[in-house]
Amino acid sequence: MTVTQTGRPAAVPNTAEDILAAVRALVPLLRDRSAQIEQLRRLPADVVELVRATGVFRMGFGTEFGGPALTAAEQTRVLEELSYGDSSVGWCAMVGMDSGLFATYLSPTAVREMFPTLDVSTAGMLAPAGRAERVPGGYRLSGHWSFGSGIAHADWVFAGAHTTTGGELDRDARGKPNWRVLLLPPGEVELTDTWHATGLAGSGSMDYEIDGVFVPEERTFSFREPRSRTGPLSTPDLQMRKMPGVPLGAARAALDQVRQAARRCTDPATGRPWSEEPRVQLVLAECQAELSAARHAVHRSLEHRWNRLAAGLTQADLTPDERVETMLARVRAFRGARAVVRRLGDLAATASLLDPAPLDRRLRDLETMCQHFMAQDQIIQSAGAFLLGGAPRNPLVLGILD
Repeated sequence: MTVTQTGRPAAVPNTAEDILAAVRALVPLLRDRSAQIEQLRRLPADVVELVRATGVFRMGFGTEFGGPALTAAEQTRVLEELSYGDSSVGWCAMVGMDSGLFATYLSPTAVREMFPTLDVSTAGMLAPAGRAERVPGGYRLSGHWSFGSGIAHADWVFAGAHTTTGGELDRDARGKPNWRVLLLPPGEVELTDTWHATGLAGSGSMDYEIDGVFVPEERTFSFREPRSRTGPLSTPDLQMRKMPGVPLGAARAALDQVRQAARRCTDPATGRPWSEEPRVQLVLAECQAELSAARHAVHRSLEHRWNRLAAGLTQADLTPDERVETMLARVRAFRGARAVVRRLGDLAATASLLDPAPLDRRLRDLETMCQHFMAQDQIIQSAGAFLLGGAPRNPLVLGILD
């Protein structure tokens, strides 16, 4: 038994099976509310509470804190299902559940103080867009960050920053700026409503600003300093692994929608049922094949990596192929999901544009998702560079901080 943010006692699911079942039960409501979520440009308060009650926000907390300790593949599966209902809800949950993953880098005392219940959401930007000046007991944080998905309902806001001492950048032994992540209550953050995107409109991914706010040392962390140096949660790419669940779930929803429509539609030119049209049969089968292949690649790579690290190996023990496997599968999931829904839109033609048009909404959501750096060429270049002994443009996706 736990207590929700509204103060009402509630039995929140605390196993992978129960969380997934609770999310599945919520999907019809999310579909009914999807147009409203898009128009509001953020998640309605009651939808946030319904998501909270499924246990999604607690998925990353380990058993030492009473959490369900879901694996990366289990987290991804839950996010697929949630995104099947609504892409913006899935995206916000994907970010919001990082609270438990960040707990790996905080002291147990800080975790219990900051998260008196496990069903709290986080939002923010890890990139060091701010400066954190060292002061007694912590830091004075200032800066401006963008793309704070879910920040309007977050219980904690995180912000990446370079640390400074006396106004000068702190640097490591190789001269690189020191990067730290700081967590603040939302009341200490000023939001700017900049989110007017055509896709993931309901994610409320607005800008936020922090001006000289004191952050205690214990509410900050560095990915260089996990509490454990081994295990699946010891590498700094941990929050990226479940991201493919959102595009995979969105594409599956679009594919199922067109499959259902194909059973009742007829071709206006021939009068034949869509279900008998070779063109329709071919497109649907090829989309099914692409989506299934992308999904299996994601889950296979996540499970393999998790099991290897859980057996006591460190990241350095993994082969180069193992190091790049999850990141390449992730890119393929984003891009493959978009390609599937684009093709479905071409198949449906003008019918995909009518209002309301969930297929059009899914395509806009996926186009926006694919503008995230996680789906960009820099990720593929980084994998290729690592395999060839070159310089990855984005080493963090490989779990490299140097």
